[in-house]
Amino acid sequence: MESTYWQDVMAADYAVPRDRALTDLTEELVRGLASTNPQVRDALAYPTLATWLERGVYDDLLPGFGDGLCAGLAYGLGEEGTDTVFRRSFTALTLAEVIHRDNAEFLVHDEVVMRWGDRLATWLLRERDLRGYVPDCGWAHAVAHGADAIGALARSRHCDAGVLRALLDVLADRIVKDTQYRWVHEEHDRVAHAVMTILHRNMLTSDELERWLKPVAATAAQQPLMHETLPEWPTPCL
Repeated sequence: MESTYWQDVMAADYAVPRDRALTDLTEELVRGLASTNPQVRDALAYPTLATWLERGVYDDLLPGFGDGLCAGLAYGLGEEGTDTVFRRSFTALTLAEVIHRDNAEFLVHDEVVMRWGDRLATWLLRERDLRGYVPDCGWAHAVAHGADAIGALARSRHCDAGVLRALLDVLADRIVKDTQYRWVHEEHDRVAHAVMTILHRNMLTSDELERWLKPVAATAAQQPLMHETLPEWPTPCL
């Protein structure tokens, strides 16, 4: 991405430039989600896409836009400690904005949103690179961004009780999955927020919640206290 060009867009209150086709602009922004430069990824590409989504720039294109984004969830999936995590993680965060837009304006059919949900769940459960803050590159934050996307999906009018149960199970499976990483960058808060979003739909019973909590509580009971495993908390890197 040409940073100066997009800084000018940001300075113009994110007005869509008229000198290039929207398709070309969007492709460049989506590529920017994979950048290892946080000034490109966090400060330009993602906020521009999020703002344009919120303002309805993509309303007529939303199903295809979301489907195209989903390809980024599989990019380098299974790798650990590589730069491909940025594309996957920021794809999930941007897809959350797509779902938020549909939640607000009712633009997309249920089968499309459920397709996005399947892709999100598959990615989140298979993601191995759970670094939070990466020195020199900024936030990877796959767990936090995945939880944000699950939370956006949980607000969808297309989610019935069965889908909400499935989303809870995805979060539980992610919580109990073995990993070398400790969640020290507020990932637990983002996951908890997604869980509460699901519960606030008031579609699940207390028995279902108790069943969901059992494996989570059992895993938590086996973990050492945070202060016993880390020299400081929170820490800027893993």
